[in-house]
Amino acid sequence: MKKPGKATITDIARRVNMTTVTVSRALNQPEKVKKETLGRILEVARELNYVPNAFARNLKSRESHLIGLITASIDNPFYGEIIKAISREAKKKDYSLLLFDTDGSPELEERAVDTLLSYQVSGIILSVVSDDDDYCPAYLSKLELARIPVIQIDRKLAGAPFPGIYLENCDSGYQGMHTLLRQGHRRILVVAGPKTSNITISRLVGIRSALDECPEPTQLDVLYGDYTQTPAREAVNAYLASNKHPDAIFGLNILITLGCLEAIRQQGLNRSDIGLFSIDQIPYADIFGEPIPCISHNTYQLGLTAINMLLRKIDDPEYFPNDEIIQGELKL
Repeated sequence: MKKPGKATITDIARRVNMTTVTVSRALNQPEKVKKETLGRILEVARELNYVPNAFARNLKSRESHLIGLITASIDNPFYGEIIKAISREAKKKDYSLLLFDTDGSPELEERAVDTLLSYQVSGIILSVVSDDDDYCPAYLSKLELARIPVIQIDRKLAGAPFPGIYLENCDSGYQGMHTLLRQGHRRILVVAGPKTSNITISRLVGIRSALDECPEPTQLDVLYGDYTQTPAREAVNAYLASNKHPDAIFGLNILITLGCLEAIRQQGLNRSDIGLFSIDQIPYADIFGEPIPCISHNTYQLGLTAINMLLRKIDDPEYFPNDEIIQGELKL
């Protein structure tokens, strides 16, 4: 006896004494089957706890109506509004979303791509684990050969032929540093992501451009790490414990800034002792009376632009979109 949920069309056909063709037609094109026949087949399908094999159906129709979304870390609040926008818009167009969190692992990223290719998804939205120039994952050739529409978000994979939606990183760095200088800060600690990350490099170009415009002497220290909270906290803790005391700390993403805030408090200091600035808005900070000035990006719009670009590419293989850039907005 089959376990519940493992019944097949053949099992139903045997029970109702009909052909598998008739049963398949009833389940997939019920309008083409007599009402009495359809009722009997559906009744038996319920009794057997039959679950349609969507994957097999997709292989037959060549239209999965599945979209894959691969992100480097769903722990990062930056991705929250992006995922929400993509999910909502996909539902409107009758697409289901398969979400993979690679947790910054190239191995998990490759596995996610392989899984999505095996499901013959209609398209993929990809935020890679690294935007270093020398990061060239083996799956890149697979994606090109599969001819599946791919849209990149946030991090650009060097050498990849896929379009994407990115942040205006250089300007974000410039606006943030310009604001800190205007507030009177002259000794500034920047806590950045990986030294070889193009996002980090671009944001530091903007930061140094703002410093070059300042007529007064300034001091800039940079701590490199990754884009997560714990390394930022540990690095800033060690920096402050060495009797260095910046006027302000500039965190180059949400999690870095939160790590900086933790370190400030662990050193017995507060926001009146050291200024704090962030790229991207810290969620719920206003509610707790801790608003942190920042360069805010409309990440919902980023996700919406990505999914609409992908859906158009799915519908029209001859559509070749250009990269789009999301501009940051200063929020004090």
